[in-house]
Amino acid sequence: MPIMDSSNDRGAESAPGKKNLESLIERRLGNRIRDVRVMVRPTGLILRGRAATYHAKQLAQHAAMEKATMPILSNEIEVM
Repeated sequence: MPIMDSSNDRGAESAPGKKNLESLIERRLGNRIRDVRVMVRPTGLILRGRAATYHAKQLAQHAAMEKATMPILSNEIEVM
C-alpha cells in the first residue's frame, strides 16, 4: 500500500514537480524500489517508500538530489 501524506505538502516543489521526482526515481530503479513518495515540507523534502537494498535506497536519494530544487531533509525509504 502506498505511503501518502498530502495534508502537509507545501513548499517550493509543486505537485507536478513532486510527481516528476517520484516518477524519475521509479524509472531509474525499476523493481528495486516501491511505493516511492516525496513529502514536501517548508524547508525541504522527505523521501519515503521501500527498497530492496541499501544501495537502491541511496540511488533513490541521489536521483532526487539531482532534480530537486529543495534539500533532502530525510531519506525514510525502508530497506526490506
